[in-house]
Parts: sequence; structure tokens; C-alpha cells
Amino acid sequence: MLSNDKPKARRSKNPKNNPNTKQSASETKESQDDYVIQLLGITISAINATKDLVPINLAKGILGTIANFLVLAQSVIKNKSDFLAIVKKCENIRKVLERATKDATEDDLRGSLGDALSELNVSVNRINSEVASKKEQGFWHRLFSVTIDRYRIVAWEKDLDSFLALFNTEAIAGIAIDVKTMKKMASELKSNADINVVTDFPPAPPPRPSMFYGREDLVAELTNLVVNNEHIALIGPGGMGKSSLTKAILHEPLITEKFADRRFFVTYDGLDPSTITFETFMTPLGIEFVGVDPVRQISIFLRSASALVVLDNAETFEEASGSSALGKIPPAIAEIANIPGVILILTSRSRRNAPNVLWITKDIPLLDLSSARAVFFQIYHHATRSDAEEDIKDLLKELDFHPLSINLLASAAQQNGWSPATLLKRWSNKRSKILDPGKGKLQSLSDTMQLSLSSPSIQDLGEDGRHALTIIAFLPQGLNDTLASNLLPSLLQIDTICDVLCRQSLVYRQGSFIKMLAPIRHYVRDSLPPPDSTCLREIRAFYYDTVQRCSDKRDGHADIIFPDHLNIEHLVAFDLAHVRDVPNETYRACWQFLDCLRWHLPRPTTLTPAIFSIIENSSTRTPKARCLQHLSRLFVRLAQTTKVILRAFHAAQALYLTAGNHKSVASCVIKCADIYRYQGRITQSQQVLQDFQHSESWTYLSKTAKARVWYFLDLARLYTFTVSADKLFVESLGDHDWGLPSKISHQVAKLYYGGDIDQVKMQLEDILPQCTSAKHLYDRRNTLEVLAEVAFREGRLSDAMDVLQTIVVMFERHDPGQVLLYTVMKGVVASNQGNHILAREIIRKASGAHESYAQCSAYTFLYTSYGSAYIELTAGEYDRAESHFTATIDGSDMQGDLLAKSFSTRGLGEVAFARGNFALAAQRFTETQHLCSEIGVPSRNLYSCEPLYALPARFNGWALFLESRSPFADVM
Repeated sequence: MLSNDKPKARRSKNPKNNPNTKQSASETKESQDDYVIQLLGITISAINATKDLVPINLAKGILGTIANFLVLAQSVIKNKSDFLAIVKKCENIRKVLERATKDATEDDLRGSLGDALSELNVSVNRINSEVASKKEQGFWHRLFSVTIDRYRIVAWEKDLDSFLALFNTEAIAGIAIDVKTMKKMASELKSNADINVVTDFPPAPPPRPSMFYGREDLVAELTNLVVNNEHIALIGPGGMGKSSLTKAILHEPLITEKFADRRFFVTYDGLDPSTITFETFMTPLGIEFVGVDPVRQISIFLRSASALVVLDNAETFEEASGSSALGKIPPAIAEIANIPGVILILTSRSRRNAPNVLWITKDIPLLDLSSARAVFFQIYHHATRSDAEEDIKDLLKELDFHPLSINLLASAAQQNGWSPATLLKRWSNKRSKILDPGKGKLQSLSDTMQLSLSSPSIQDLGEDGRHALTIIAFLPQGLNDTLASNLLPSLLQIDTICDVLCRQSLVYRQGSFIKMLAPIRHYVRDSLPPPDSTCLREIRAFYYDTVQRCSDKRDGHADIIFPDHLNIEHLVAFDLAHVRDVPNETYRACWQFLDCLRWHLPRPTTLTPAIFSIIENSSTRTPKARCLQHLSRLFVRLAQTTKVILRAFHAAQALYLTAGNHKSVASCVIKCADIYRYQGRITQSQQVLQDFQHSESWTYLSKTAKARVWYFLDLARLYTFTVSADKLFVESLGDHDWGLPSKISHQVAKLYYGGDIDQVKMQLEDILPQCTSAKHLYDRRNTLEVLAEVAFREGRLSDAMDVLQTIVVMFERHDPGQVLLYTVMKGVVASNQGNHILAREIIRKASGAHESYAQCSAYTFLYTSYGSAYIELTAGEYDRAESHFTATIDGSDMQGDLLAKSFSTRGLGEVAFARGNFALAAQRFTETQHLCSEIGVPSRNLYSCEPLYALPARFNGWALFLESRSPFADVM
């Protein structure tokens, strides 16, 4: 009997070097050999005794032949345990002949008895001849010591079994014996049938797959594990190439060397798990069994030499829930795994692998891009790889580089003769439907998906399981595992459902999310019913409530939005596009979510087309305008191109104007003007605000709204130096809301226009205590920045660094853009201190810490690049400085930023001047002059409103150029 009482003890990676293992196997082998030797002696004696008693000469001859080759076996066979089945069959034959020929005469040989004995005589003579022949040729020792000769013994066993079956049905029926005797003998034959009989040759392993890419390292890793006697469970969804992987492993040189012909590929593909029995589990091994204990027969068969057994599509029997086989199969696998020298590789979509086996579980990875391309173009030939590669790349990514899907996609394109452009169009229109070019799981994504969905474990989940699947497919990030019960309270067993889906490889866990491979997601979206309305309502309620509660502070609500931002974005876009009569809560969630992105995760958003596509009518104009306005603010934070930003603001402005919301019209106008100002387009900024003062909306504005317009108009006028400082910010100075910012900016104007620096400093220090509340955060920032500029101008560089650090600390938790910009200013100050190494390190660390923000914010990139150029110039590293200045100019051209371009063009002029190339310097300075005119700022005042970015006085090429002094008097 097989033992199921305890788990398998862990084997050494190299049993040959394990003395305990070797001793145990040796003792078992010696014990079996001793048993066979004793049985041979008893059987030979019994046969010789019976030979003398039987009355039929043919029977005597048969028994004599049997005794002869048993004697040979007794004297020379090395692995006598392999001959055990032959010995027992010979004993059965002796008993049958003794009973069947009792009282028989030679005349009885004319019937069935004679035919049966003749067949038996041929068989035993052939066995005897082959044994004797091998002995004479001196190959006897090798005969039973190699794997192929074990199969010869199996063939002899088969011959003898054929006689026993024939004799049982024909020979005994042909002699004059009573029914009682016949039944007794038939029963005896059945009960004495050897339980170790193997009646067929094991099938050869399947060939190595012809199309097999990108798995070389994995094959090598798994081969090494197998050679070191490890059992492996290969897990993954359908179409990942698990079967192909094992077929490749079976033909690896190390594997063929170790296991020779004892490499077995057993597939359970096509079996119905709902009807599986223990016998159907055992049958695919390719062996026919006689008796009632097939596991023991397999065990004895596999013990004869090392063997590698692949159990392919094991989910079939692993999913046999509700069947009595479920209780028998796992211990059977464990028993086989415990056989010394036997290694198992199991492939499955399920993680319900047999217990009590020390599996090394490997999740099959997706292909990489290179391998995915190779698979596709191995099948598809209607365009050259060089012509189609770029077109196909994104499509392969959309499939997550899933092997089967790529194969099916290429096959569909090849069979239909599609060009790459046609293939992309078909994919856009049909999605997963294109992945069904044939029938069966290897030719249809639908069929392989149905195989997974029809498994008992999935079926047992019922409707809740389907609801969970469709929701996971609907959410682009998948389902947040930690929030699952909050998102889907109606699915009471959602955690259990997710566990089952993971075990069946329909989903997988990545970080805190339950995710789905792209082909599975496409299939679920295209072929299953849409997400359940109740589930969607629950998800919407949770996400929208979280967004509504979020603020610019990084709190618990922001911590929910941050990981789930793609899901929330997708839900909002879905609601805007698919929900009839979009409720106000959706619009509110839209603009609030855009604010959340702006505060905590500034990035481009897929909501842009969804917002612009909102149908305009009397009920949607204002909410659409508000969504566009908040979208514009996000664009500003990202420093998108002026064209993109202004398009959104102008669209919002037009909608507000149609809706009669003049205050919001003013907000859009002001923001547009401020964008121009930030980009150094001072003339345009001033013109926009002056024109607005003559518009119809101006008459509808409150005093505070007008004060706001005046304030931003004076910010633009500040750069022009066309009015005195005393006249700037006067119109807004008395307003309740804009009085404090105006007071600060009025002092700034005095500083920039050459007023008493001590007076400015004293006034700002008096103002600073008024800027302590959260609503005055940016007033405090502006005051501190000017105090830092005062310290910088006075040469108190350490004080300037301290003040700038105070600003950095103010914003480091919620505004990475501000942190990065003021850190760049710190680097500039450090370079003026002569500490260029520190200056570089400051910018390097800041850029690294906020890399993701710097990459998506062009404005931040420009000033970080300019800061680096500034530092290298002051360090005398002119080549580096030139490179950074050039990069800043290129970025400025893309963004339309005239101010950063003017600073950097002047910087290139100073590099040329330092190198003595005065002609090039003059060219750069002339370009800078033209830029100043375009900006609307006097050339001499280029840095007056940005003193921290002004180059040190020792770089005086610009000043000499403006004064037409040598060497520029001659050049010009």
C-alpha cells in the first residue's frame, strides 16, 4: 500500500553524494534481489516437478524451456528485481498448465488447448533464444543494466500476458472440465495477475518546439534545477508557453544525458475535470495496467532507473473538485515524487499543486519586446520586418507580449493578407475578436479563456466571480487589494474570490493590486457582459468621495488617490462618455481629480479628450468650462506648451461668457495673461489685460475682481520700466483680498527700480508676520524670495541660502516644482560663493529626488538647465556651460519661453567672450537684444526682475556690448 501519512523529506540536490541516500537505495536493491533469487529457486524447482507430472509432451517442453531461461536468469542477471514480473508469470503458467492438462490426452491438443499451448511454446522459445544468444555474445551483463533492456523485459512480459489471456478464454473452454473448475481457475488467474505488469512501451517525448524565442535563460535555469533533482511547478495563464517550455527542456543535452529514454511527457489536455476519475489520471502515462494497484505498478516501473516525468495541463486533475479522485491524486503524485531518481515537472494554470511535494514554483514570464517581434515575424510575411517593426511594436505591447496572442495575431494577419496598417485598423475595431482565427485552445483566445472560465473553481464562484472579473478588467490598474472590500462591499467574499482567480492564473498580484494580463482583459471586456451596475456604483461612490475630501495636503485621502489615480481617471472618463445625463457629481469629481493631480501627481491626463468632447448645452456649459479651467491649471503646472494651455483657457472663457459667468471669464483672462508673463511675453500679457478692461465683462465685475485684474496688469508692467515704482500696485492696494499681495509687490517694484534697499528690507520684514496663515502661503513665499534677493545683492550669500532653504521646507511636502526651482536658486548662490562642487551636488540631488516632476514639467527643466549652465560658467567650465545653455535654448524654443532663451543666449555670448571670439559674442548679444525687444523689457533691465539669475559682474561682455565699448566698438 502507498503511504500518505507524512510529507516527503527534502532530498539532497545531489543524491549521488549523499551517503545516507546511497545506503538506503543500496539496501532496498539488495533486499529485492535476495527476494527474487529465492523466488527463482522455488519457481524453477516447482516447474521441474510439474514437468514430470504433466501428461502432455508439448506442455513438458514448454515448462522445460521456461526452467532453462529462469536458470540463466538466476545465474547471470544483475538487476534481478526487474525480472520479478517474469518469474511470477512463469509461476502462473506452471499452475495453469498443471490444472489444464490434468487427465488430458494427446488427442485434446487438436482443440483450443493445443492452439494455446502452441502460442505459448513460440513465446517461451523466443525468450529463451534471445536470452541464450545474449549470453553467448558476452552481452549479458549489459543486457539488463541499460534502460533499453528493461523495455525488452517488458516485451517478454507482454508476450506471456497474451498467453494467459488467450488460455483463460479459449484453452480452458476447450477441455473437458466442469464449470466450477473453470471459474476457480479464472478467478485464480485474476487474483494472481502480477500487479507490476507494464504492457506497453512508454511513448517518446514530443519534439522540441520549432518556434521558441526568448526563453533560453529560463530553459537553462530550469534544466539546472532538474539536473539537481528538484521538482518544478510551472504556473501561468493559458497561452504563456508552459508546454513548449517543458518540451524544450526534455531535449536539453544535460537532460537527455541524465535521463536517456526515460523522459515522459504526460498531457491531460482535453480531459473534462468534472468527470475525471483516478484511472483517467493514471491512463495518460502511456502504460496499460493489470491488477488493482496501478500506482504501485507505476512506482515499481519508475524505480528501475532515473526518470523525468512531465505532467502537462495538470489543472485538469487539480480541478477535479467533487470527485473522489481528488483525494487519491495528490498522494499518488507525492508517492511518485518520493521515488529516488524520479523528477516531476508540472505545468498548470492553477496553483493548487499536489501537497507533500517540495515544488519549486516558477511563474512563467511574458516575452520581451525582441522575442515578441521574432515570434510575430516568424509567422507574418506580408511586410518586411524593417518596414513593419515600428507599426507593430505598440500593438505587441498592447498584448503584454503574451506568446499565444502574438501567435494568433500574426496568424490572422498572415492568413488574411493584411498590411500592417490594415492589421492596426482591424485591431482597433475588433480587439480580442481578431485573436480567434481557428478552433481549439492553441488557435483561439476565446477557447483558451473558456477553458479557464469553465474550471470548477471558477464556476463555484458564481455571479460574484464574474462581477469581480469584469471589474478587474474595467479598471486599468486592476483592483486595489487593500481597498477591495471598501470598493465592492456587495461582494462579501471579494478577498476569497480574488484568491481563487489568482490561483487559476486569471489574475495576478503586483504590489497592492490584483491585475490582469492584457489579452485576458481584452477578452473579458469584449466577450463578457459589462461591469455590474451595482459594483460600478459602489466603486464610483468610494472614489468620488475620496476625491472630494482630498486637499493640497498629503493626507490619507491623497494616499488613496496616489496609487489608484489611473483607475479614478478611467472611471471619470467612462462616466463623462457613457453615462446619460451626466450628473453634477461626475463633473465635480472631474475637476476635483484634476486638482488632486496638480497637487500631488502632476502628469498629463487622458481626461483631456473626454472633457473637450462633452456636448455643450445650457446645463453643461458651466460644468464643462470649470473642467477645462482646472485642466488648464494642470497644464500650467506641467508647463505644457502655450498653445495647449491657452486652448483650454480660451475654450473655458468662451463657455463662461456664454453662460454669463463674468467673474470666471476674468479668471481665465488673468491666467492667460500670467502664462504670457511667465514665458517672458510681457507685451502680450499687458495687452490681454488692458483689452479685457474694455470688454463687456468688465462692467459686471466686483471691485475685488477688478483689483485682481489691476494687480496682474501691474505685474506685467513691472518688467517694462515704463512707469515709476510709486504708481505700480496702487489700484489694488486698498482691496481686502489683494491688498497684502499688492503691498509686497509694491516693495518689490521699489527694489527692482533702484529704491532704498534698507527701506525695502525693513518693510518686507514688517510684512512677513502678516503671512503666517495657510491662505497667505504664496504671499509668504514671495516675501521670503525678495528678502533672499536683498541678501544676495548685499553679498550676504549665507543668509540668502538660509532664506531659500526656508522656502524649500515650506513646499517640500506638497509642491515638488517649487522645491526644485528654489533648490536651483540655492545652487546658483553656492556657485557665487565659489563652492562649485556643492552647487552641482545641490542641483543633482534635487533633480534626482524630483526626477518624475522635472521630466513632465518643461518650465522646471528650463530653469534647472539654466542653473546648471550658470554654475559651469562661474566654474570656468565653458564647454559644459555651452552645452547647458544650448539645451536651455532648445527647450525654450519648444515651449515658447522668451525669458529663459534670452538668459541663455546672453550666457552663450559670455562663453564666446571668455574664449576671445568677440564676433560670435557680438552675434549672441545682438540676438539677446532682439529677444529683449520681443519680451518688452529694456536690454539694460533684462535681469532687474530676476536678480538671482543675473550672471556675476565679472562676466561683463554683455555690459560692454550695450555700452559699445571695446572690443565691441570695432566689431559693431
